[in-house]
Amino acid sequence: MAINHLAPEQTEQFADNIVGFARALRAAGIPVGPGAMIDAMNALEVIDIGNRADVFTTLEAIFVKRHEHALIFKQAFNLFFRASEEWKHMLDSVPLPVQAKKKPQAGARRVQEAMSQPRMTETPQHQEQDLRLSVSDKEILQKKDFAQMSAAEITEALRAIERMHLPQAELLTRRRQPDARGLRLDLRRTLRASLRTGGDIIDIHRLGRIQKPAPIVALLDISGSMSEYTRLFLHFLHAITDARKRVSVFLFGTRLTNVSRALRQRDPDEALASCSASVEDWAGGTRISASLHNFNKLWARRVLSQGAIVLLISDGLEREADSKLAFEMDRLHRSCRRLIWLNPLLRFGGFEAKAQGIKMMLPHVDEFRPVHNLSSIQELITTLSQPLPPHHRSLIRSAA
Repeated sequence: MAINHLAPEQTEQFADNIVGFARALRAAGIPVGPGAMIDAMNALEVIDIGNRADVFTTLEAIFVKRHEHALIFKQAFNLFFRASEEWKHMLDSVPLPVQAKKKPQAGARRVQEAMSQPRMTETPQHQEQDLRLSVSDKEILQKKDFAQMSAAEITEALRAIERMHLPQAELLTRRRQPDARGLRLDLRRTLRASLRTGGDIIDIHRLGRIQKPAPIVALLDISGSMSEYTRLFLHFLHAITDARKRVSVFLFGTRLTNVSRALRQRDPDEALASCSASVEDWAGGTRISASLHNFNKLWARRVLSQGAIVLLISDGLEREADSKLAFEMDRLHRSCRRLIWLNPLLRFGGFEAKAQGIKMMLPHVDEFRPVHNLSSIQELITTLSQPLPPHHRSLIRSAA
């Protein structure tokens, strides 16, 4: 049965469902424009809309342009057009989302949130009122602690973090490239150019030093005391990893886990799901000293060899604070260009470094900053975007 065989009111209802489905896809993160909606309606005119599989394949071919969007599309399609109902019921009424009984896959929460959004049938007066309220809410959201946010506010915070952009702080390297304003003479290119003029040197070629984004290495504490902040910090690290590839991320609780490759996936939900699958000590105890020892021994030489900036995200509540912790912090500090400690406990106005672990770690950091809301993350981005000072150590000591 094709669309042109339906009654006028059924055709209109069918078109409304397709438009609503396209808007839900756009809310879930799949770019769907008006042209794709028109193409979808034209394509559905030449297939049997009574066959659910044909409709799924047709809409997937039109709406999905990237591999990472295929999973989101499949979940949205099954949620929007309920599989439990007969396909012909889709022509009579707008389907309602149902809760999945299986374990949610990557992207399921985002799709459910997109489906739960109100349909675009409100009057301009209601939309204007919602806009005014949203602006006020955003101002409050910037200063609100992550640990005090509701589920809806956390969703808005995650969206704000995904939109954050990290300008690249350039770092001078030892390698050089042709540069008209360079300070070093490029003798090879200059002599080669003189052969065209019979040996007379007319054009003098120069070399300038190559600038690359400074590497960023993040060490994120995923212990139980940090559980209210871990997911938001991972979203932030995924956002900057997508923008600049020279980012390495390590998670630690009772052991150290490298999740740099998992966070390079474009879809944030798939990236976080991959991180969860690779970590065994999530929301457990804290062994900062042992984790730093493993990092200094196994990874420091690989990821800190080019003057990296290290972000240590932890509350510093070490259960085994001893002299080894200070020793490992000193090794880490000597191996990087800048060590920034981000501590959610600094959100308290009367914070004092009374814990033994914090006292041992504090002397070995370049900056000690709070990170508990969107404003503090934005301030961190501003700091990371500033020009880097020259390396203050003549010798970078890597772990033996």
